[in-house]
Amino acid sequence: MTIATLRQGQEVDGVFACTRKDRLLSRAGTPYLAVELRDRTGAVQGRAFRDADVLAGRFERGDLVRVAGRVERFRDELQVELRAIGRAREGEADPAAFLPVAYRDLDELDGFLEHLAREVHDAGLKALLDALLGDAALRAQWRRAPCSRNGHHAYLGGLLEHTVAVGTLVTETCTLHPRLDSDLLMTAALVHDLGRTREFTYGAEIGLTDAGRLLGHIELGLALLREHAARVPALGAQRRVALEHCVLCHHGPDPAPGRRFGSAEALALYRLNALDASIKGALEHGLP
Repeated sequence: MTIATLRQGQEVDGVFACTRKDRLLSRAGTPYLAVELRDRTGAVQGRAFRDADVLAGRFERGDLVRVAGRVERFRDELQVELRAIGRAREGEADPAAFLPVAYRDLDELDGFLEHLAREVHDAGLKALLDALLGDAALRAQWRRAPCSRNGHHAYLGGLLEHTVAVGTLVTETCTLHPRLDSDLLMTAALVHDLGRTREFTYGAEIGLTDAGRLLGHIELGLALLREHAARVPALGAQRRVALEHCVLCHHGPDPAPGRRFGSAEALALYRLNALDASIKGALEHGLP
């Protein structure tokens, strides 16, 4: 059952994204519940005129909700007269069915990610990448996460798409500038946004975790790197610090007075990350 296929008189029993929730008053002064239900095919208004306050307490805006009701026509538009509405059970529906997704095939992007990782030959950095790519839970989050909520690559799979794009730019840049430490720069490109995997929640909309809101993806990414690096003896302290510096500066150097990029690789990552993000943002949202 999709919103695009709803017809007048049809019984509705399904899961949708709740993207608006209001408690309103009728002309008679009695409360009623007004919601907007959405899926990939469109949106429809819903109304509950009985037990409005009871039903309103069973879910929040931004939840995936299970709905029971009947499609009626009101002022030449379809709407659902709700008999029941409440938060969907955990695992009852996949948020990917309600959220925008990457335009490119995720399996193809996954293959590109592995190909780029094989371009790293430094023993310690290679072992770190192997540990990260071998973490099944992290890999699944890597495929799902966006890069932002409203900016560039703001859809499921956006993180993987952006990571592969920046890694590809690194390959070309290191060909043009062979003095760059290609192993360091490629590793930094592949891991620079890993904190995004812990930044977002997924429901009717892309939201923020508490850690994402309070710490941000750079701090979360550094914590992920340190967590995995602790199990990689081949990665020496000097290489780890150089990698962390690149990640820390990928949106620019710390604004503290006198702080600058500590390596050409950190500067290169900053520029290449901004190049892909700004072009993608312009294509998706228009020129600033």
